[in-house]
Amino acid sequence: MSRRCELTGKGVLVGNKVSHSNIKTKRRFLPNLVNVTMQSETLKQDVRLRVSANALKSVDHNGGLDAFLVKARDENLSSRVLLLKKKIKKKLAEAS
Repeated sequence: MSRRCELTGKGVLVGNKVSHSNIKTKRRFLPNLVNVTMQSETLKQDVRLRVSANALKSVDHNGGLDAFLVKARDENLSSRVLLLKKKIKKKLAEAS
């Protein structure tokens, strides 16, 4: 399983750990990923995702998973979430 957020695309960054004596060694900055189950109101089903804590705050701020996905850019989303986004858009188009 890759260390990448399924909603924002946030992944591992690489940098230097700098000691007190200014010795630089490579290190990895891992994203804060959490396994969560989110509710899709449009599809009326639960969705299990591996997202960053930052993405959870963004989903809450945008008014839920469905609203977040409708506004999200496709290049940031994983393939599983892209299929979910298409289903949600199709369902919303049928409703209106």
